[in-house]
Amino acid sequence: MKPLKEFTIPFIGLKVGKHHFDYQIDKKFFEHFEYDDFNDVNVKAELLFEKKTTLLELHFEISGIVNVNCDLTNEPYDQSVEGTFKLVVKFGDDYNDEFEDILIVPHGEYEINVAQYIYELIILSMPAKRIHPGVEDGTLDSEILKKLEELSPKGLEEKEETSEDIDPRWNTLKKLLTDK
Repeated sequence: MKPLKEFTIPFIGLKVGKHHFDYQIDKKFFEHFEYDDFNDVNVKAELLFEKKTTLLELHFEISGIVNVNCDLTNEPYDQSVEGTFKLVVKFGDDYNDEFEDILIVPHGEYEINVAQYIYELIILSMPAKRIHPGVEDGTLDSEILKKLEELSPKGLEEKEETSEDIDPRWNTLKKLLTDK
């Protein structure tokens, strides 16, 4: 998979200090990663890239809307996403990305591609359970919801235990508590 060129930052030519990069993320971006859970994507990613003499600091911030299908009804809806991520890039002998927020690149590197970090930030900013807002407030009129209601078990009242339902062995054990 070839990296997306517009997300590659050649940091060797940048001056020491802060630099801003803005990216508009759409569905084509996720097609590059072969991720098709989203119907439509409109997310703005802002990157504050701070170059220091011995390391690089990257502050990612995303905000926008992702159109996804509801987990309960499969109805599409717009889910707002927001998130931040901080990455420190250090220089070392070998490439190492074992740590979540520290990336070590070889001394000879002159550019970094940030597409993978934006992709992961958007995916991880999504809620684990995607529920249509109409399901939560009861305003969604869906055939699936009607079928779920029709097939749901009815008459599940809690039975109160009577003394007849209790196993007689427990009564013998209860006597032990009172025979002190």
